[in-house]
Amino acid sequence: MADQDGFKLRRIVTGENAEGRSYIMIDAAQADEFRTGELGGLFEIWTDDTTGPVDTLDAADRGAGKPQLSPPKGGVKIRWFAIEPSPEGVPPEKMREITRAAFVEMGAGEHQPDTSRHPAMHKTDTLDAIILVKGQVRLLLDEDETVIGPGDVVVQRATNHAWVVEGNQPALFVAVLVDRS
Repeated sequence: MADQDGFKLRRIVTGENAEGRSYIMIDAAQADEFRTGELGGLFEIWTDDTTGPVDTLDAADRGAGKPQLSPPKGGVKIRWFAIEPSPEGVPPEKMREITRAAFVEMGAGEHQPDTSRHPAMHKTDTLDAIILVKGQVRLLLDEDETVIGPGDVVVQRATNHAWVVEGNQPALFVAVLVDRS
């Protein structure tokens, strides 16, 4: 997948063969498997739902399929995610409806305990490293906010939050989510 600036999302996943030799298992453009309409989308890179040592012989593509907001219990999820600027002229009730439907679609309907500050406010049972790759974004929390730029990293510790694009350019992130439930 490439955005309007030609920025390409590419996954490279390694593995080992039966002789214990490392190789590139996947080297491909990111599949555009899930979009949340005008608001952006999730693009899964990898989900690990196993405990114990990494199974380097497992050749399953664990980035394929419909994304879910959170990793499986005890698991890890790595993804790209994009957020578009809020569309102009859309009534607040419609934005709440669109955003709510997107959270339900990604299996996260119960992750929105308080959306009074912003319709995209949500909380997961994860410890996340969120890295902004491009764009400028305002991180909203219940009682605080800050603007982040490319290269900034947010350690999101299971708190209620939302991301809001500043300006008219979409934002692109890389996220690593670790389940802590």
